[in-house]
Amino acid sequence: MARRLALVTGASAGIGAAFARIYASHGYDVALTARRADRLEALAGEIRLRFGVEALTLSADLAEPGAVDAILADLAGHGRVVDALINNAGYGLPGAYAETDWPAQRDMLQVMLVAPCELIHKVLPGMIERRFGRIVNVASLAGLVPGSSGHTQYAATKSFLIKLSQSLHLENLATGVHVSALCPGFTFSEFHDVNATRAQVSQSTPDWLWLGADEVAATGYEAAEANRPICVTGLPNKAIAAVAKLLPDDWALALMASQGSRFRKV
Repeated sequence: MARRLALVTGASAGIGAAFARIYASHGYDVALTARRADRLEALAGEIRLRFGVEALTLSADLAEPGAVDAILADLAGHGRVVDALINNAGYGLPGAYAETDWPAQRDMLQVMLVAPCELIHKVLPGMIERRFGRIVNVASLAGLVPGSSGHTQYAATKSFLIKLSQSLHLENLATGVHVSALCPGFTFSEFHDVNATRAQVSQSTPDWLWLGADEVAATGYEAAEANRPICVTGLPNKAIAAVAKLLPDDWALALMASQGSRFRKV
């Protein structure tokens, strides 16, 4: 195939679907993966019609350890390789750590940490060999500020993705592979509906802190093209990230302790 291929995880809605449209609009074929096959098929049909590119659907649950190999084998069966990887799949798990069950926490680590690392490790050598690649790890502003109570592993996994992206960025400066961690704040998507915090967050968060998924994805695409290792979306979020760096750690943690309950369910 003459066109490059972008693989988007968590592509059935929100930022993932927006990334699929952005890459398709720039001439990429797209491979869409998520659990909801009906959503993927609907999005694939839209993309084919709007952008005239190929859209493959790969229904998979990244909580399953063999999911990454199955996805890549499916693409290989279509004679395709991954030129752009958007690690977007993720979710929040409400509650205090000790009050949740381990299988749920284990699955979250598999989806948000192990699967992205495995995907990168398995597609990166081909990108380096072809002297072209784009890797976007959708992290979060939460990975740049102190942790809060509730959703215990969420910020931790996002912080990991940020550090991983920085290291991969440095390792691949001369390879033609661009690596970027995208750090959005509050984004209009299904994220808060899925973890049952929609009403809580909507009531406590001002409108000016929110961005649309399309704007977030467009910013992430531009950051990857410019090979920026970290991209924080929106001026308010940039200000929050800057303040978090300047505040003494105990002050910043105290601030999170006082404000975290506004957007986290414990």
